[in-house]
Amino acid sequence: MIQSAPVFPLPNDIVAVLVAKTARTSCYGFLGIVLPIYLAELGVSPAGIGLAITLTLAGSAALTWAVRRPAERLGPRAPLLTLAALSAASALMLLGSTWPPIVVLAAIIGNVAVGTGETGPFLAIEQVVIARAVPAARRTAVLSLYNFLGYGAGALGAAVVGLAPGYRTLFAAFLVAAAVQALAYNRLRIGGGPSRRPDDGRSSAPLIRRFAALFALDSFAGGFVLQSLVSYYLHRQYGLGLEALGLIFGVAQILTAISVLLAARAAARYGLLETMVVSHLASNVALIAIAAAPNAATAVALLFLRQLLSQMDVPTRQAYVMAVVADHEREAAASLTNLARTVAQAITPAITGWVMQAVALSAPFVLGGGLKVVYDVLIWLTFRHVKLHDDGIS
Repeated sequence: MIQSAPVFPLPNDIVAVLVAKTARTSCYGFLGIVLPIYLAELGVSPAGIGLAITLTLAGSAALTWAVRRPAERLGPRAPLLTLAALSAASALMLLGSTWPPIVVLAAIIGNVAVGTGETGPFLAIEQVVIARAVPAARRTAVLSLYNFLGYGAGALGAAVVGLAPGYRTLFAAFLVAAAVQALAYNRLRIGGGPSRRPDDGRSSAPLIRRFAALFALDSFAGGFVLQSLVSYYLHRQYGLGLEALGLIFGVAQILTAISVLLAARAAARYGLLETMVVSHLASNVALIAIAAAPNAATAVALLFLRQLLSQMDVPTRQAYVMAVVADHEREAAASLTNLARTVAQAITPAITGWVMQAVALSAPFVLGGGLKVVYDVLIWLTFRHVKLHDDGIS
């Protein structure tokens, strides 16, 4: 067994990223739940809601592509401050208009997360900051803490949905969180990575392309069961209201937070790739079973089981990608893999809205879970013999 390295003390740049992550994902916790219901109250159809979520994810993909080169040339501070400013503009638009196209545009430019896990430009830059700010022996543990705080904050955000007096209060909280992010990012001092390739001329581009293709498959599958769509399913199938949904997804986020804390210990014992595959595969069995749940209690119990297992692969996957590639390729690896995930995920919600109407309300759970099982098998077969630059295990 590999011995765990201590997580603390944390460098100032890591503290800044953790503060920003917590502020941002606390808002994603409630925005992911209320966005589809808010749009429905504004008269948008299920198919229209699916299309809106697709457009939101497409916007996130565009931002992920746009920030890569500035992050490489200027370091993370400037692009992250720009993204925080866009979040503030998004919040102001949500506060200022109830016209559905404006609401959707606000979600797009604000990179509003619609799933329990975050993808997109913030994540692409922040995971590189972490990879450079701490040694490999601490990387998985710090990434686990990073994701733990994200899911924990998301849980708190989900829990306030039923307590907030109205949508405007939640949108105002989103504006405050954008300001907190800007203050945190302003304290970043870490620069970009090395600009030149090492003398041996080796490139990780083929590996990055394989990662991108497989992660795209996983995210395409995940697009069938985004938190916003699961929230809508539970609302339509079992008549659950906002207060119940807030409690359910709050608990789900807590279980997810526990899951990512277990990831570093499991990776130290079994390996990064093994932890990624086994935990993810088991979670997808529970996901498929939700489609056959006879009542709300069973569906929620299966959702909780899925969340307890499904995100153990998140910090291990992030650490694995950072360990496989050379330092000068980390921005490219983080941006391209997150871009692939977001683009693929953006395709599915529009399909899901149609599937819910034309096939069955529960069909997305079978489609999403089945494709995720295929991903688990393929990523094991593809990478089980790949040698790492460093192990990234703590």
